[in-house]
Amino acid sequence: MSQDHKKLSHITVLAAYAHPDDEGFSSGGTLAMLAGLGAKITLVCATNGDVGEISDPSLATPQTLAQVRQEEMRRAASVTGAVDVRFLGYRDSGMAGTDDNNHPDSLNQAPADQVVAKLAAIIREVRPDLVITHDPTGGYGHPDHLATYAHMTQAFAAAGEPAAQSPQPGSADQPWTPRLLYYACFPRSVMRRMWQEMRDAGVTPPFASREQEDTLGSPDEDVTTVVDVGEYVETKLASLACHRTQMNPNGPLAQLPEEVMRRIMSTEYFTLAVSQGSETEDLLAGLADSER
Repeated sequence: MSQDHKKLSHITVLAAYAHPDDEGFSSGGTLAMLAGLGAKITLVCATNGDVGEISDPSLATPQTLAQVRQEEMRRAASVTGAVDVRFLGYRDSGMAGTDDNNHPDSLNQAPADQVVAKLAAIIREVRPDLVITHDPTGGYGHPDHLATYAHMTQAFAAAGEPAAQSPQPGSADQPWTPRLLYYACFPRSVMRRMWQEMRDAGVTPPFASREQEDTLGSPDEDVTTVVDVGEYVETKLASLACHRTQMNPNGPLAQLPEEVMRRIMSTEYFTLAVSQGSETEDLLAGLADSER
C-alpha cells in the first residue's frame, strides 16, 4: 500500500442512496477519491430501481430489471473502490405522481420506523466516520430521494441511542454515532447552467421546464463543500457506464459534447449537515489537499 493510500485508511464511509446509479451521479468522484486514499466504503441502496428506464431491451425486461440493476451497481462499486454493497430491497417508487408511488412494496409506502431501523442497524454494524446521502430537495424531488434523505437523517441520530437491551460488548448492536453527515446536492445555479448548455447544444434538459428552474436543486446558500474530482472523473464515468440499462445513448447527457460532460462531472457539491466529536473539520473539503 502506498503512503498516499494510507492517508485515510482509518476512515470508514457509509453512502446511502435511493437507486442504483444515484451514487455515481451524486458523489462518484468523491467516493473514488476517498477509496483511493484508503478509506473503506460501504454503499447502501434503498431500492432496486425496478421501474427505471431500460436503454436497450436486450439488457433487461421489466421483470428482470431489479436483479440486473443490482448487478450493475455491484460492478460500478467495484470500479469506484467500494468494498461493501447492500440493498434494502424496497421497490422503486417511480417519479412523483405516478401509480408506482402507491405500490405496497415501494419505499414510498414503507413504514418510516422500519426503514430507519434497518439503516440504523447498518450504521451500528459498519461504524462509519462519515455518512453521505441525498439532500432535503432530493435533487429533482424524486419520492425515493426524499425518503432516503429523511430516513437516513433519522437513522444517523437513532444509531447512537442506547439499545432497549444492553448489547454484548463488541457486538454490532452497540450504539454508534458517526462524526460527519453530508448531503450530496446539486446547486440550482449549477443546474441552470447545465440546462442552458444543453439547450445551446440543441438538447432538451431532463426533469425541468424553464418554469421549474427556480425550484429544482439545492439553494446555492446550502452548499458548504465543493470537491474537485477532476483527477477521478475517468473512474466516475467508468463507474457510471456500468449502469448500462440507465445509460441511454440518445439521452440528454450522452448528447452533450464530451468536454462539457467531463467538466460537469468534475465537480461535486455537498452540505455538511452534522459535524461532531473531537475532530470537526470538513473532511471532504480537504480531500484535494490530502492527495498532495
